[in-house]
Formats: sequence, structure tokens, C-alpha cells
Amino acid sequence: MQFQILLNIVIAFIWMLLQNSFTIVHFVFGYIVGLGMLFFLRRFLRFDFYFRRVYAFIKLLLLFAYKLIEANWDLIKIILRPKMDITPGIIAVPTELKTDWEKTLLANLISLTPGTLTMDFSEDGDILYIHAINVPDKEKAIREIHESFEKAILEVTQ
Repeated sequence: MQFQILLNIVIAFIWMLLQNSFTIVHFVFGYIVGLGMLFFLRRFLRFDFYFRRVYAFIKLLLLFAYKLIEANWDLIKIILRPKMDITPGIIAVPTELKTDWEKTLLANLISLTPGTLTMDFSEDGDILYIHAINVPDKEKAIREIHESFEKAILEVTQ
């Protein structure tokens, strides 16, 4: 992946040299041309196109922003209700993530979302124990974590 980024930057500089204009606009245009070249050459050079991971990372950031807004909205509704009608609970979430970095990222994303807190990992590290302020359906909460954060992390890392 690092080689592709470096190659893309070199293509952008070559584009600027061929245009005989050293502006940021020509660099960005050359970078886009380089992205296109790398995209079409991926079959011949047998590498995974690196911009796919960048796109997956941007999707992960947008997913986190959406979940952050959604969780804040849910907490506002809980706080403003006259009666505290919540079901707090601790759920055990098994994970398919392999590396410690991926598991730590998942735990941090969950903890940064208001109303949830990653409390601990199991001994083997395959289960996260999460406290949530309102968990009416534990299976739905586990499924939501798998389908959102865990899936997005796997797209970025693999």
C-alpha cells in the first residue's frame, strides 16, 4: 500500500512537470490521474487498490459520526422523559476481529459512543463486555455492533 501511495505522488509530480505548472491544482489533478492509472493497472501489477482502504476508512468515520449523533439523541430522549424507563445491562459481545489493534479500535468506538462503555475483555480476548444504559434486547444490540462497527473495521483492515 505504501508503494502505491508513493507511486501515486510521483505520478502527480510528473504530471506537474509535464504541464510545466507547479500549483496545487495541477498536483491534485495529477494525483487523480495517478489514481486512475493505478486503478486500471491493478490487474496487471497484482495488487489490491489502496484507495479502497481509504474509502473504507472514510466510511468508518462517517458511521461513527452517525452512531455518535444517534446515541446522543437517544440519551437526550432518556434524560428529558419524566419517567426513567430504561433497561441498563451488561452484554457479552463475541467478536470476529483477530488482532489486538482491531479489538482495541472496536472497544474505543463503543466507549466513545454515549450510553455505552466497554468494561473488559475475556481472557482469550474474543469477547467484549459492554455496559449499556438502555438495552431492551441484548441480541439486537449484539447484532447491531456486528453489522456496524465490526464490519466496518474489517473492511478497513483486510
